[in-house]
Amino acid sequence: MAYVATRGGEQAIEQAERLFRAEMGEITPERVAEIKTALPYLIDRVMGEASLYDEDLAALALAQAGGDLYEAVLLLRAWRTTQPRLHVARPIEQVTLFTHRRISAAFKDIPGGQVLGPTLDYSHRIIATDVLEGARYVPAPVTPSATPAPAHQPSVAAWQAENDLVEMPGFDETAPEDIPDVTREPVLFPATRAHRLQSLARADTGATLALGYAAMRGYGQAHPTVNELRLCEAEIIVTHPKGTAFSAGRVKVSQAEVVSKKGDTLELGFAATLGWNEVKCISAATLDLNSKGAPKGSPTEEEFYLYHTEGVESSGFCIHFKLPHYVTFQSSLDAMRSAKKTGTTAEKTSPSKEPAQ
Repeated sequence: MAYVATRGGEQAIEQAERLFRAEMGEITPERVAEIKTALPYLIDRVMGEASLYDEDLAALALAQAGGDLYEAVLLLRAWRTTQPRLHVARPIEQVTLFTHRRISAAFKDIPGGQVLGPTLDYSHRIIATDVLEGARYVPAPVTPSATPAPAHQPSVAAWQAENDLVEMPGFDETAPEDIPDVTREPVLFPATRAHRLQSLARADTGATLALGYAAMRGYGQAHPTVNELRLCEAEIIVTHPKGTAFSAGRVKVSQAEVVSKKGDTLELGFAATLGWNEVKCISAATLDLNSKGAPKGSPTEEEFYLYHTEGVESSGFCIHFKLPHYVTFQSSLDAMRSAKKTGTTAEKTSPSKEPAQ
């Protein structure tokens, strides 16, 4: 059997890319704008996993990648590496978040009240097939509330801490320039909590859900209860070189706190990410909660999930198997042939096992 490498070199590679681009069609500003408008939650996912908040670039990456999420995230991360870091924003407090949605599964009533906000949690999952037949799907208008919920809400965990129900982590006094950055530094184990939360913030949503689900279903040491879940906008406050603080704008943020009973108190798990992505935040907070007590070698052990929820690295490793492996595969075949030949020869030369006549 012969093994022949693909012929054509640079020309074949260039034509293969041209074929892909031709199938995608022309990329126009109008097309990018339509993706940005029509798929906001997909845009949020790409921004979160790329560690870069830019809705226009995320929409462009999706258009250029033909909707391939891993490719879009890779494009955005690659572009991010070309940009300078101008400043480190001030820490963001929960009470300053402009809140669109805030719920708790742990309490019926919480300080500030439950705010359902935008969600499909209580909706019937019925696909609007009549749209394919020419009908228009026009959402019903939202009825304004007589008493709108306050834009800024208190922290449920802070209220619990005041009532001696949960132990809050201490305030981190690390200087902004000394904060570890997983986009520039490798994660070392045991990882610091800053590294863990940063890694989970940009982890692949599907992988985080799978391993978070594993923690919920028995591999973890704690059953999570959603203490607080928020979809909000965070004001980015930076300091001018002259010392004046100003707002650089708002970014959409998701955050989740989950708790589990531990002795006579509650243990807290936390996660946050750019964009609105509830399932990822709940899963990531569960992994954070289980980090201390995860069984050795389990999928919820910190070293396992931090490595295996890194979407760009894991997808890159997976698809690299498409690249030429002719030499190593031929070596394996040679070893197999040699083993078979040796085994056949040994069988022919071995004494007969039939009983003597």
